[in-house]
Amino acid sequence: MVHLIDASVYIFRAWFSVSDRVTDPAGRPVNAVLGFARFLTGLLSEARPEYVAVAFDESLTSSFRNELYPPYKANRELPPPELEHQFALCREFAEAVGLACFSSDRYEADDIIGTLAAQMRARGLACVVVTRDKDLSQVLQGPDIFWDYAGGRRIGYREASQVFGARPEQMPDYLGLVGDSVDNIPGVPGVGAKSAAALLDEYADLDEIYASLDQVPTLAVRGAARLRERLATHRDVAYLARTLATVATDVPLGVEDEGALRRKRPDAERVEALLGDLGFGRRLRSAVDELAHGQVWE
Repeated sequence: MVHLIDASVYIFRAWFSVSDRVTDPAGRPVNAVLGFARFLTGLLSEARPEYVAVAFDESLTSSFRNELYPPYKANRELPPPELEHQFALCREFAEAVGLACFSSDRYEADDIIGTLAAQMRARGLACVVVTRDKDLSQVLQGPDIFWDYAGGRRIGYREASQVFGARPEQMPDYLGLVGDSVDNIPGVPGVGAKSAAALLDEYADLDEIYASLDQVPTLAVRGAARLRERLATHRDVAYLARTLATVATDVPLGVEDEGALRRKRPDAERVEALLGDLGFGRRLRSAVDELAHGQVWE
């Protein structure tokens, strides 16, 4: 299996959970780097994966989705300077411990993960998507796993609908109906999680819902008559939202085969230099050393 890691989720989590009193010798905060490094070494030690990719976000305001819908993610504040400089350090650490890293100024980490999942699946590898973002559940197929590492939850394809409200392949349709306030994606006003789940339990996707719009008032859904009118009035919004919520699978990454994602032995000199610059102590050095000696390398 290939482990596809949504880095930003765990960098932000570390930023909020690790004290900002953790600084480098120059006095700059490196708390997010420390938390991310602990997460990454812990995951690698536990899972011992052969194939890994780490996806980073660069496209906070330059995603192709901003061209389709300028308010996309406009509700989000940009990372403060105290955090912004740590993103590059997190990537440097991931590369130093032997992991393939990817980012794009046009595509988001979700799209990178979706693309790699499709490419690796075509080569016979199932995927473990390491994230807390329900939007990425749409990537799952067959034996794939959604691993909420911080929450200690592994969710398979069959369990996803119970957890997220829709089958993985329906997640874009679900978000087209309810929207996503986190990403500032509009939905159909008056359509909540229960109504959306009921619609997608009856119909396969948004297209089938709109093809069967006259039947919606007969559904055993609270306010079904009004639901039909809301759907009809806001059809364009629903389809726009679905487009915005759909993970791309055609990001040009230059990955020819699974060998590009095979873990490498940690670069001891690079790790030592980086941890020294950051002022990190023996505990993290020991964790990286265990990774270097705890696995059979080619």
